[in-house]
Amino acid sequence: MSLHHITEILQIVFILFSAIILHEIAHGWVALKLGDPTAKDLGRLTLNPIKHMDPVGSVILPGFLILLRLMGHPVFIFGWAKPVPVNFARLKNPKRGMMFVALAGPLVNIAIAVVCAGLLRSNLSYPDRYFFELAITINVFLALFNMVPVPPLDGSRVVMSLLPNRMAAVYARLEPYGILIVIALLWLGALDQIVLPAVEIIIRWLGVGL
Repeated sequence: MSLHHITEILQIVFILFSAIILHEIAHGWVALKLGDPTAKDLGRLTLNPIKHMDPVGSVILPGFLILLRLMGHPVFIFGWAKPVPVNFARLKNPKRGMMFVALAGPLVNIAIAVVCAGLLRSNLSYPDRYFFELAITINVFLALFNMVPVPPLDGSRVVMSLLPNRMAAVYARLEPYGILIVIALLWLGALDQIVLPAVEIIIRWLGVGL
């Protein structure tokens, strides 16, 4: 295992967890502005990573993927944080507010990617340029992955906010099985066919690999 390889993995882990934490804080901050202080009251509007750790998404899964990467397998390292709690009933306009809260996380990731794309246009050395290309790729992937309309991903909240109440209630019943559905889609390669091509188009437009 070369020093370059280890450095790359450390960079991926740093970018990934920073992106995930800012994603979750954005959900909680928008919820607060729209009338629900639940996340603030529980101390989730913080950069402290411990407050956002999810046993599976922040430790077990990324750890397993990092181990595979160290063994030479070219897997994509990803994960998730503990979702920020939002009491949608406390929002000033629950249905419309649900959409804004859901979109906040992915939009923050896209904003980070755009800022990093701007930095790519400066005269950077290769190590710095590679770091920002990683940041763009990871943030765009997180944004698009989270917009997949499978509960509890953000895309499902957007769909629920647009559906009539009765249909939204039926759709919400998928949530206990959502992670299993996502894992099945990953296993079958369905998300590779949908998310990754879109990621590649956007990151190239932002300057990655150019």
